[in-house]
Amino acid sequence: MSKRWYQENRRDPWRRQAKSKGYRARSAYKLKQIQEKFEIIRKGDYVLDIGCHPGGWTQVAVEEVGEDGYVIGVDLLSTSPVEGATIIIGDITNPKTIEQINEEIEGYYLNCVISDISPRLTGRYDTDQAISLELSTMVLDAAMPILNPGGSFVTKIFQGVGIEGLIEAAKMRFSSVQRYAPTASRSSSSETYLICRNKLPKVRKEAEGKTAYDHLKEHLKKLDIVVEGVEEKDDDETIIGYRKYVGSGKK
Repeated sequence: MSKRWYQENRRDPWRRQAKSKGYRARSAYKLKQIQEKFEIIRKGDYVLDIGCHPGGWTQVAVEEVGEDGYVIGVDLLSTSPVEGATIIIGDITNPKTIEQINEEIEGYYLNCVISDISPRLTGRYDTDQAISLELSTMVLDAAMPILNPGGSFVTKIFQGVGIEGLIEAAKMRFSSVQRYAPTASRSSSSETYLICRNKLPKVRKEAEGKTAYDHLKEHLKKLDIVVEGVEEKDDDETIIGYRKYVGSGKK
């Protein structure tokens, strides 16, 4: 750990504020700012937080849904219990995890899916951005079958090659898609958030029969970026597209 990193974190007002208010991560204030601007979560909503570790976004979601709402957090990493929420340890791309979520919501659909998920960063920006892009796209695909028409979806993306492919895929599934950078994000970060509202009753005609990930691959192919096939995965690893990542590495 570098001295510079330590000093920057000590000076970080969002980290200090999160600690003083009992939030587990400074990223809680990113969701609070998204909520203040877009009101993606309403009282009584059923909300899924994908990549919830260490639980900051889940805490905020519980506050926003109130006593009549329901919040589920899912992550590969073990996450300490969050009062008012159900935590599932699992891979959102695994059908068994989706089964667990459906069992929890007992036949209801979700009103909102939020995700501040990140791969473990390698320090190589192009690689990290590509992995994050694939991960966010596959999270979108996982969310679509269990998200109610009219519902909202929020995910983190990093600026870079290919993000327009994800944005195009989102626009085929939601009536409103915007990018937003909360002030709680570090000034040195290239992260932004994709705010998708009002899920359409069915995908637009040009997206019929295609996943968001299919659309992303087609977009990357147009940019002369080759996407290799998915590899087999070990029990303790998750495969996102053609790249391996372990855990969720937050935040």
